[in-house]
Amino acid sequence: SVFTLGAAAGGLSTMLLNDCLGRKLSIMFSALPSALGYALLAGAQGLWMLLLGRVLTGYAGGVTSASIPVYISEISHPGVRGMLGACPQIMAVLGSLVLYALGKYLPGVPVSRARLWGGLVLDWRWLAVAGEVPVFAMVLLLCFMPNSPRFLLSQGKEEEALGSLCWLRGQDTDYAREYEQIKDSVRKQSRRVSCAELKDPFLYKPIVIAGGMRFLQQLSGVTCILVYLQPIFKRTSVILKAEYDAALVGLVRLSAVAIAAVSMDKAGRKILLFVSAGVMLVSNLTMGLYIHFVPASHNGTNVANTTLVSSAHLPAEPTNYITLIPLLATMLFIMGYAMGWGPITWLLMSEILPLKARGVASGLCVVVSWLTAFTLTQFFLPVVNAFGLEVPFLFFAVISAGNILFTGCCVPETKGRSLEQIEAFFRTGRRSFLR
Repeated sequence: SVFTLGAAAGGLSTMLLNDCLGRKLSIMFSALPSALGYALLAGAQGLWMLLLGRVLTGYAGGVTSASIPVYISEISHPGVRGMLGACPQIMAVLGSLVLYALGKYLPGVPVSRARLWGGLVLDWRWLAVAGEVPVFAMVLLLCFMPNSPRFLLSQGKEEEALGSLCWLRGQDTDYAREYEQIKDSVRKQSRRVSCAELKDPFLYKPIVIAGGMRFLQQLSGVTCILVYLQPIFKRTSVILKAEYDAALVGLVRLSAVAIAAVSMDKAGRKILLFVSAGVMLVSNLTMGLYIHFVPASHNGTNVANTTLVSSAHLPAEPTNYITLIPLLATMLFIMGYAMGWGPITWLLMSEILPLKARGVASGLCVVVSWLTAFTLTQFFLPVVNAFGLEVPFLFFAVISAGNILFTGCCVPETKGRSLEQIEAFFRTGRRSFLR
């Protein structure tokens, strides 16, 4: 859990890094704590080194999760911004699948120094060493990428901003017109946000919407379900070997995020958010009712009062096909989350935040997200042990219903709109937004 605390600290520091170093350099800066953290994990000689390594890698994750969506939204053309905005989620899920494969085939060590992973002896140190590879690849490849034109204009670097936009759009496009629109938008905004300006609806409305989406996303239960997936499956007698949990979840998530990436710029953000929240509502409600009315049993012994962690060590021996319900419900939840409230909340955060507050507000949203994840994960087991496994799922169902209401009442549709048009929506109202 210290990883989430490190990520919250990373999001907090990004409130300054995004505006001081810029989006690109902030992402590159994250390589330093990330590489150091993996080195500590690989060479750990005590628990404190493991904890410090996790905090540092978490910190790097917090920085990138606040900087990457903003960078992508600012360099993307409106017509493909949705698809490109979903790419970080696709790569994250793909990275999880790669790590799962590495965990099965990396060299093993004596059991006293290793962790059992899917029946094989895994040296987690090799996984930490493997983690250094994408870190250095990221830094190398980003050297060939330009800075965000909007950030460069906010720093008064007009010629460099024009060159950056030309590189991104191509010389044969009408990039000069887009450049003038961006320049005009930046000219109207000051560099710093004062406390008095936060009373302006132009600033606080998008910040509240973005922060609320990050808060509701975590409250929907995705972190708890992914962290405690294996014990939940054991508790509900799902026919699934432990070594297949990560692979199945990863494949489902990858498929759903790919669907979202393809359809986001065609169907729109709001419709996917509605569908996503509806699917999560049905799946969580199904899980809660199933656990309440169909107590798990193993070899004829009722284990309704067994703690979630201890039940993970019991053999699952389902007696009929009704035990497929929790498996299908969990897969449905993961699919629903991954096609909407997973990638779109990150994309909308970077789209609706005004330029003058984008660096600070994106870091604030990441802090809200990771602190909510940490708190919810810490309370999950005590609630399960005190009231039963069905209570969290019913709570997640209520939150999913709230997500539907929040989407309908607060979230604007940004499909096909430039960042300047989105800012105009919050500044002057819907009529100017639709021009």
